[in-house]
Amino acid sequence: ITRDALLPDMLEQDWDSVIDVNLKAVFLLTQRVAPVMLEQDAGSIVSISSIVGTDGNIGQSNYGASKGGVISMSKGWAKELSRKGAQIRVNCVAPGFITTDMTKNLPEKVIQMMESKTPLGRMGSVQDIANGVAFLVSDKSAFITGQVLKIDGGLVL
Repeated sequence: ITRDALLPDMLEQDWDSVIDVNLKAVFLLTQRVAPVMLEQDAGSIVSISSIVGTDGNIGQSNYGASKGGVISMSKGWAKELSRKGAQIRVNCVAPGFITTDMTKNLPEKVIQMMESKTPLGRMGSVQDIANGVAFLVSDKSAFITGQVLKIDGGLVL
């Protein structure tokens, strides 16, 4: 979720709600699934972050902190969950500008501006993200862990 505001105007409840949904929920879900994966000595966890979590954005310090936190937790878990030889991989996908419910109500000029800044010249789709996640959970990525896969059409290079 987002609750965008410039730093001086950001409400603490908006900060808390973004952190709770975007960061704490990932922690709680991963905490529940990790014991099962540790018991079977295998698994793949893919969390959804954002390019805002790697590069920040004006008016989105809460969102950036939550998504940056997801990246940091995932990197730590990649080390922690595999340290006794378990084949547990933990990675993140960091979407760029994607057509979703969160972006569908943006003004057309904002969409056009973002598309013009993206080398591939378009917004990404949910399928683009699903393809990245499918790769990261597949055997084709068996030697990939602790990584952030940016799926942004080249927006952040």
